[in-house]
This record gives sequence, C-alpha cells and structure tokens, in this order.
Amino acid sequence: MAGRTGNSERARAGGNEHEDRTYVVTGADSGIGAVLADQLAAAGASVIRCGVGPGVDVQADLTTVEGRRALVRQAVALADSGIDGIALVAGIGEPKPATLRLNYFGTLALLGLFRPELAGRPNPRAVVVSSASSLSAGDAELVDMCLRGDEAAAARIAERLVRSGRGPVIYRSTKIALNRWLRRNAGSSDWAGAGIPLNAVAPGIVDTSTARETMLSDPARARVLADALPQPLGMPGPVEAVTGAIGWLLSPSASFVTGQVLFVDGGAEVSLRGESPYRDGVRYGPMRMGRMVFWTLWGRLRR
Repeated sequence: MAGRTGNSERARAGGNEHEDRTYVVTGADSGIGAVLADQLAAAGASVIRCGVGPGVDVQADLTTVEGRRALVRQAVALADSGIDGIALVAGIGEPKPATLRLNYFGTLALLGLFRPELAGRPNPRAVVVSSASSLSAGDAELVDMCLRGDEAAAARIAERLVRSGRGPVIYRSTKIALNRWLRRNAGSSDWAGAGIPLNAVAPGIVDTSTARETMLSDPARARVLADALPQPLGMPGPVEAVTGAIGWLLSPSASFVTGQVLFVDGGAEVSLRGESPYRDGVRYGPMRMGRMVFWTLWGRLRR
C-alpha cells in the first residue's frame, strides 16, 4: 500500500523496535504529524497517514462524527495485520468552535473507536498530542463541559467566547481538558486494565511552518510568548524532539508508562511551575487508607 511501508531493511540492521509494527498517525499531512510519520516509516514501521490534505492514506474531517468514524473504518481496512499504535496529532489553534470539535472531541472519539483494535495486540500504544499552552488557565466552563462529554453544549460556549473576544482561550482549554481526561482514564480498566498504555506529549513552541507564520512572525507577539511560555533551551525548538518522544511512547519499550503528560517544551513547564507539583505528597482517601491499614495489620498477624 502506498505511503505505508517503511525501510524495513534499515530497521532490521539497527534492531529498531518499530519494525513490523503498524501505526495510525493523524495530522500526518503537515507539521509534527508529517515528521513523525516519516520517522516511523524510516524506522521500519507501516504508517497509515491520516489528514485533510493531499498525500495521505486516509482523508477525513475529524470535526464531524461521520468523519471520525470514516477515518477509523478506512484505517482498520488498510491495516492488514492489525494496528499496534495510534498517534493522534491532528489539531488546530484557530479561535473558533472547530478547534474544540477537532482537538478534544475528535481526539476522544478516535481513542474510543480505536481502543478495541488495540486491545488484542501484544504491545498496543496510544499517544495524544497536548500542548504546553495547557500550563496557562483556560475557560473553566468550557473545560468542564468538555469533561462532561457534551459536544453541542461545549460548542455553544466556544461560540460565546468568540463573540466576546475570548476566542484564543478555546485552544488551551481543549488541551487542559484533554490532559485532565487522560489523567482520569489512563489507569482505568479500559486502558491500563486492558494493557494499553495511554500517554500525551505536550510540545512547546517548535519550528513548524504554522509557528513561523503565526506566533513567531510578529516580533511583539514573539516577545509576549517568551514571557508567557519561556523556553530556556531555545525558541523555537526542534520538531524532532517532539516526534522522538512520541515515537518512544509508541514503542514496545514504553510498556510501563501510562497517564503521563510529557512536556517537550524546552523547559517551559519547569520554568513556570518549578517544584510546585512535588511540594505536597499524595493524600490518600479514607477507603484506600483503610485497606492499607487492614493489609498491614493482617501481614503482621501472619508473622
């Protein structure tokens, strides 16, 4: 099949873990998704490239329910030996409801539809792409409605934000909601319980054509970004740093990692949050604490 077969001979020579695995990559017609698809193919994987532009194996509009279903149907049909991993990279940052429909509801729909295909594989993997912009505050009402799963109501909130001049908050709100959904669900019976690691990669500002044409083209805006999202390792960062992280999370080696939001952001997360995520320890609820006390006492009585 055109566009799917990578350089298997080179992968065998290097003992690459991606050899003979099949991946679905969305957003593969540009930016991070395109680079990732090329890297996986060069490493010996079969890659089903999905997008809205030319040169992909599956064209689908992920802002619609039918587009989401069509993508999965076609990808499954193209995967002769099954699907080993999915990398859901597709996303837009425009201040409009379509951003919500694609970035959050489109991503979650594909996770749900692909999950049964992954469940029977020996080393299944699922990776979604978040954003370092999720470190900033979003719109609480929009995030809450996303987490409730009400796409129509969330779209109405997004429309209201656009009318009030707050459209730019939609993008980071979708990524905040995605991070929170992942943290709630990655350890569940549907994912970890089924042996499917589910993780996210949150890029900072990296050197894509979209970043150069929008965020980095205006010197004043670039200065604002330098304060809002400081990247001490440099701005923009290399796309390959992001795709390398996604590639590892798709590999069989990433078998004991799940529910993580991996910031590949040039140091933005540590610059903004410092040690705060680790300042307070885990606070166990009464039921969990009760079980721990019970088994501790039971163990002592058996000695």
